[in-house]
Amino acid sequence: MTRPVIYDYWRSSASYRVRIALRLLGIDFERVPVNLLSGEQKDAPHLARNPQGLVPVLDIDGQRLTQSLAIVEYLAETHPDQNLLPTDPLGRARVRALSHAIAMDIHPICNTGTVNHVLEITGGGDPVRRAWMGKFIGDGLAAFERMLDNPATGRFCHGDRPTMADICLVPQVHNARRWQVDIGNLTRIGAIVSACERLPAFEPITAPDP
Repeated sequence: MTRPVIYDYWRSSASYRVRIALRLLGIDFERVPVNLLSGEQKDAPHLARNPQGLVPVLDIDGQRLTQSLAIVEYLAETHPDQNLLPTDPLGRARVRALSHAIAMDIHPICNTGTVNHVLEITGGGDPVRRAWMGKFIGDGLAAFERMLDNPATGRFCHGDRPTMADICLVPQVHNARRWQVDIGNLTRIGAIVSACERLPAFEPITAPDP
């Protein structure tokens, strides 16, 4: 069987999600870095992989997949015994809602392309960037904390095994730390992230690709 290949960027939250999922499932994979800062994602070779010019892209099972949550759901459906998505419809709906709260509501607003365009049209600099990140990451994670006030929350976002919700949460908390967003009062998030970070699958890449 051909080894899966992920085209990603070391600091990309979406790429981090897919790496976590692959590791949770015990799937060995190869990384091919795509340098977002140099604009490599907009070069012809990467656009041939993904016309959106985004990462990650995953080559697996003879197929090429894009969009991190679609990839994670594919992995969940092809490895149902690992419970990245719960087996019951209500549980799946809750995990998807938690995941979407980050991947569809926080992440796009704080994406590098979005923020850079805001700076361009406003003439703002780093203080504006940090204020923007603080506002939307802080508000988004505060809402996520309230969503965790639910009997279905366990050691992790949903029960006592990591799901797609945890796969989305941890990279977003890493972004909060990067931008020095104060989330110390979000105690449920803090406990869940601590539990996740004790698992090798959640280990981040901490230095740029050479």
